[in-house]
Amino acid sequence: MKDKSATLFYILGTFFVANALLAEFIGVKIFSLESTFGFEPINLTLLGIENLSFNLTAGVVLWPVVFVMTDIINEYFGRKGVRFMSYTAAILIAYAFLMVYFSIGLTPAGFWIERATIAGVVNMDLAFNTIFGQGLWIIIGSLTAFLVGQLVDVTVFHFFKSFTGSSKIWLRATGSTIVSQLVDSFVVLFIAFYIGAGWDLKLVLVIGLVNYIYKFFIAVLITPLLYLLHSLIDNYLGKELSEKLQQEAMSK
Repeated sequence: MKDKSATLFYILGTFFVANALLAEFIGVKIFSLESTFGFEPINLTLLGIENLSFNLTAGVVLWPVVFVMTDIINEYFGRKGVRFMSYTAAILIAYAFLMVYFSIGLTPAGFWIERATIAGVVNMDLAFNTIFGQGLWIIIGSLTAFLVGQLVDVTVFHFFKSFTGSSKIWLRATGSTIVSQLVDSFVVLFIAFYIGAGWDLKLVLVIGLVNYIYKFFIAVLITPLLYLLHSLIDNYLGKELSEKLQQEAMSK
């Protein structure tokens, strides 16, 4: 019984940390959501700022997986489980950025630059540094928003669960994600671009609102996936162990 619960925790934790780490690195790419699906830009107007569309970081593709893993870990391993994985992910993300900055400082080999030039890349070292060398304020903002968002998520999740018990998974899972991502969406932009880059506060708020609209709808759309994973995990653990873990999670 203990082996099954430990295996489940390792699997969920591995996916959680891997996706959180990957989202940080692929997040340097900005993509157009509308163009990706063949639509015209939506051209929203918010707070007096016109022609806004869903230009998002590629990291948002993976964050739904982080949302799901957070809620499932919450369900079976409680606050301690989520906090442990959140702190672990944050430490590993910080470590990864440290190693990236170390590698950026290494002198590139001449043949590496030359071969890349033949392939059409003008300066491979500059390209590498540009892609991986995110600004310090962006890193600080991203890590802070991630941790604050996770801690808010676990608090709201267990607040709802104290009223609903084992029923209404959709309420505590979707509700906690919607609240936590409201915090996450604005914290990262406020630190990275209002404090770090001196952007106008209205612009920061508008971009945060556009990002949050996307995250809100994704949180709602992935609700069926939560029920599917919950069912698969219950079948894997067995009724007795599943109920035991969920009961223990309430007090952790």
